Amino acid sequence: MNFSEIDFLLTITTFIILIVILMMVLVYGVFVKKKSELLLSQQKKEALFEQELAISQVEIKEQTLNYIGQELHDDLGQKLSVARLMTNKIAMADECEKKNIALEINMLIGECIQDIRNLSKVFISKQVKHFGFVESLEREIFRIERLELMDVDYQINNHHLEINPDHALILFRIIQECINNVIKHAKSNKILIKIEDHLNFIDISIMDYGIGFNAKKRNDGSGLANIKNRAQIINADFTIKSTENLGTEITISYKKPTQWKE
Repeated sequence: MNFSEIDFLLTITTFIILIVILMMVLVYGVFVKKKSELLLSQQKKEALFEQELAISQVEIKEQTLNYIGQELHDDLGQKLSVARLMTNKIAMADECEKKNIALEINMLIGECIQDIRNLSKVFISKQVKHFGFVESLEREIFRIERLELMDVDYQINNHHLEINPDHALILFRIIQECINNVIKHAKSNKILIKIEDHLNFIDISIMDYGIGFNAKKRNDGSGLANIKNRAQIINADFTIKSTENLGTEITISYKKPTQWKE
């Protein structure tokens, strides 16, 4: 083998090494780019989740304030007005009647105190995280029944659901918004709320027996689109079925995150 052949082999070897290095650099560059895109996508998802979480917290506060305002006006206001009228009767009543009036006033004031305590439990900014998803939902159902908005058929197979607390807040708002839509638009005197806990997911059904609508003709508004987007953020499937004059059924299937399983 002469010098020229050695030189040729060195040149080929060097060229091959340079190509290998270049390919490694390109592969590394593609890897870094993909990793950056993945991190950016994850950051966007987290930012969107935090935004929806903040919006849900604000909405719950607004809903709570509306409820408290209504209760103060309709319930407490009425009871205190009656108590005030009864105090005016004391001056003109005889001793026996005064005692009965005083007992009734005392009973009314006691009811007002209990109502205020109940309202104070509701007036909590982090309601779902404080009480838990199930109890918060049952408080909402109690409010509907107390205000005689609708009859509620509530069914649940497990009161100790495994839900990420942040997901629970958004999930609660989804259900609350669905219930409010039934109250406002369905013209139904009854609603079924059913929760079935399974190993890897939780199924939630909300069914009314109202006017329904034609899904093919209906143009989904921003409210329904907003509910669907929220469901996607917490990795839940949202479906709606409706028939004119027969009612509407909404199904939410929440997939339990791995880290929250036992």
